[in-house]
Amino acid sequence: MNRRRALWMFGAAGAATVVAGCASGETGSGATDSGVTASSATASGAAADVTAIPQETAGPYPGDGSNGPNVLIESGVVRSDITTSFGAYSGAAQGVPMKVTLNLKDLAKSAAAGSGMAVYLWHCDREGRYSLYTDGATDQNYLRGVQVADDNGAVTFTSIFPACYAGRWPHLHFEVYDSLSTAVAGDNARLTSQIALPEDICDAVYAHDPGYAASPRNLSSVALASDNVFGDGWDAELATVTGTPATTLNVALTIGVADKSQNTAAAPPPGGGRGGPPPR
Repeated sequence: MNRRRALWMFGAAGAATVVAGCASGETGSGATDSGVTASSATASGAAADVTAIPQETAGPYPGDGSNGPNVLIESGVVRSDITTSFGAYSGAAQGVPMKVTLNLKDLAKSAAAGSGMAVYLWHCDREGRYSLYTDGATDQNYLRGVQVADDNGAVTFTSIFPACYAGRWPHLHFEVYDSLSTAVAGDNARLTSQIALPEDICDAVYAHDPGYAASPRNLSSVALASDNVFGDGWDAELATVTGTPATTLNVALTIGVADKSQNTAAAPPPGGGRGGPPPR
């Protein structure tokens, strides 16, 4: 049992029974060591089926005030469609349409639906740039937004599929807050983590849209097993995706949210590091 799996089990202890097992060693579209797809590691609504998602680095481009700009305190950040910039900025991110649905389960409340929790989601654009930070996108704040979970604990965002930039597996960033008021204060996230995207979907997107020009080459040079975030296990972080690049991709993941005191990051995998800027 690796260090991250032990932390997951500790994080859910006393609140939910955690699905046990070894982290996946494959780099395909969701198979685990047992041959079960990643979707089977997500919650079905019963505490026994919920896995705590591990704490991860926010990376160097969070936009949450911890490293430079803070969009969370800006009027207009609470929105479901994050493809465009808002407030003082204008512009839109181009790429394959993507709908992201996250189903929150509160492990401090026996895996009850995370109704009223707020999620801040952000990710890079088709060129691998992060708004507010990367050259060519410093005058944009697109692909960042906050939503509040409904009575079923679900939040939904409309966005575009992210690029694969050099040195990282394609991914989304998110933070979970106990309430909207906490989120828009720009402080005190209960959980910070990342979502991995399936390899076969990434291949299809990058082949479909020539705007992702650098992504096929970058994807061929990385693997989930050696990624500096997902390399020590990704069962709880690998999304399921339906749809097609020609229409809309539907990205879904159940998020088991442990108590904040139990959300501590595991040690980085061998040869990997956390928190530094991604190689570009």
